[in-house]
Amino acid sequence: MSTDPLPGARRRATIADVARAAGVSPSTASVVFSGKAPVAAATKERVQAAAAELGYTGPDPRAASLRRGRSGIVAVALEEHLRTAFLDPVKTATMDGLTDGLAELGTGVLLLRDDPSTDAAGGSGPSLATAPIDAAVLIGCSARMLDALQAVRARGLPVVVIEGDAGEGIPRIDLDNAEAATQIAQHLRGLGHERVAVVTLPFDLRRVRGVASPERIAAITTPVTRARLDSVLAVFPQARVVSSGGSLIDEGLIAGRLLFEDPATRPTAVIAQSDLLAAGVIRAAEEAGLRVPDDVSVAGFDGIAVDGLGEHVLTTAVQPAVEKGRAAGDAVARLLAGEQAASIRFSCTFREGTTTGPAPAL
Repeated sequence: MSTDPLPGARRRATIADVARAAGVSPSTASVVFSGKAPVAAATKERVQAAAAELGYTGPDPRAASLRRGRSGIVAVALEEHLRTAFLDPVKTATMDGLTDGLAELGTGVLLLRDDPSTDAAGGSGPSLATAPIDAAVLIGCSARMLDALQAVRARGLPVVVIEGDAGEGIPRIDLDNAEAATQIAQHLRGLGHERVAVVTLPFDLRRVRGVASPERIAAITTPVTRARLDSVLAVFPQARVVSSGGSLIDEGLIAGRLLFEDPATRPTAVIAQSDLLAAGVIRAAEEAGLRVPDDVSVAGFDGIAVDGLGEHVLTTAVQPAVEKGRAAGDAVARLLAGEQAASIRFSCTFREGTTTGPAPAL
């Protein structure tokens, strides 16, 4: 089969073409573009003029990738649809930190959902098992993602997990979810609250909303949801649990309406597993004619800036999302350099705001 360009197609100029046109050696022309050694100004101008004439813009990155044996791409796999993930400020802050940590590598980032069977248009797309990548970062680690992870490990590629467990030998960037949730629960216990409800992040990939039975709670597969909920239930064993479909204000509003619809069972305090969910709960409380925190206290988790809270300052656990991402990027860089990367555990900082207060008399 012929490999000649199609009729009328222009062949990509090479550094050898530029050198020939400029009347210099290929090594001299290469140095002009790499900047790794000084070149006489006149020679540099001649090479640049020849390159401009030929339409040469620099070395072909594909050739460099082949020489290194790498694609120059790090995959980042998330558990939800990408359009949903980037509505969450925590995810975007984590991604900012991750790209900072990867900056020195000069790599690109390929975003994947952990369900590679269909893309937004319904067609097939790249997956952790098939994408041309040098390493993978998993944000969360669902059972479905673990299956795909085995193929990544079989390829011998480095893997780092942010808030999840991918098994022995894989660096984890963790958060003290359990301890932080306990601190929030104990804060409300200290304020005299006994009738408490919890609005959680999704239990699993099905993202079912509604009041959760003990059986559903026992079957939770999302590590962050599990850690935060178990800690609250250790302080408030009888807490009413409502699962959401995601970390969104609208999801908190739906859950809050459910909690506040019956005055006889209405909680005096709600612990939401994200600040966005907490903001939705506060909207539902105000919609029901309740005052925050006089009639109901609301606490969140994350420490992000949330629009629409008015004068409220949310009681929450502030997490270092950017630092988590940066640590994951640093870990990938170490692994690609053939070094060891240690697991790291970050701590949240409790922040008491104006949305929690003493339990009202019932």
